[in-house]
Amino acid sequence: MTKTEVLTLLKENRNERGIAHWQKLGSRTGQLKSYGIGLTQLRKLAKQIGRDHKLAQQLWRSNVYDAKIIGLLIDEPKKLTRDQVENQVADLHAGMLAHVFASCDATLAKAPFAVEVATDWMDSKDDMRRRCGYLLLYELAKNKKNKALDDAYFLGYLERIQKSIHDEENWVRDAMNAALLGVGKRNPSLNKAAIRAAKAIGPVQVDYGDSSCEPVDVLKHLSSDHLKKKFKA
Repeated sequence: MTKTEVLTLLKENRNERGIAHWQKLGSRTGQLKSYGIGLTQLRKLAKQIGRDHKLAQQLWRSNVYDAKIIGLLIDEPKKLTRDQVENQVADLHAGMLAHVFASCDATLAKAPFAVEVATDWMDSKDDMRRRCGYLLLYELAKNKKNKALDDAYFLGYLERIQKSIHDEENWVRDAMNAALLGVGKRNPSLNKAAIRAAKAIGPVQVDYGDSSCEPVDVLKHLSSDHLKKKFKA
């Protein structure tokens, strides 16, 4: 498909309720337009469009939020470059795109250099890069094939999260909380370590603005019967 065809497809799938919600966000939208389409529907559209690196780059340059999300979802992992993702992380428009950029099963976590960029960004002095670094850590915790991602790698970050989460920037706290959950779901050993960390951390405060969202209760999720059964299976 072409960029024009994708934009037409998005317009055909516009969601008036979503548009109204988008308009209420004001300055938080980074002056991007939106057709108000939810992520679940955008995933379906991305699957329909298929992987296309060139088209993904064209959509990223659009001023339409939904088109940028499609671009993140259809990009080709092996064609991503470090320069590309560094430019993208610097252009995340008030953070509205950060979650899908670095997690939500988007392309970046599948790139050959995903571990390297996550490690670098978690050490960055830039708030947005740290946020995306920890969101990437959440995604990397799902990867059981990469031998570099052993328990020692994740344990080091659990310790860092425990020591620094309450002193971090608002959205970095949110990402750290997600990373703690992701690592704790990886295997029984890391689950125990993440539970210890979550107990030591206690409640995590995140300001979601006028949203009704609340931080994920990591301890509750990591101690769930569902997860216990999964580890015993």
